[in-house]
Amino acid sequence: MATVQRRLEAVAHPLRLRLCRTLARGPHSTTELADANGLTAPEVSRHLGVLKKAGLTRTRREGRYVFHELDIERVGRLGADLLGNALR
Repeated sequence: MATVQRRLEAVAHPLRLRLCRTLARGPHSTTELADANGLTAPEVSRHLGVLKKAGLTRTRREGRYVFHELDIERVGRLGADLLGNALR
């Protein structure tokens, strides 16, 4: 239940949900996400950290850039996981 709760809390924040929408379209760097949302890179990085800790995103490095992407499978299972925990 703790994992499901952490994931739900991660996407409950409006900015993190917006970041998830963007990442669902494909990988983006922190700078790209910051520019697209009118935020600083540290602000975006902090929110990405919450999403990554919840297991909803992955990162990959290309040279000096780090690209973030949504883990579509885990996000897709979130509803089923929530229901499964509720029915226990």
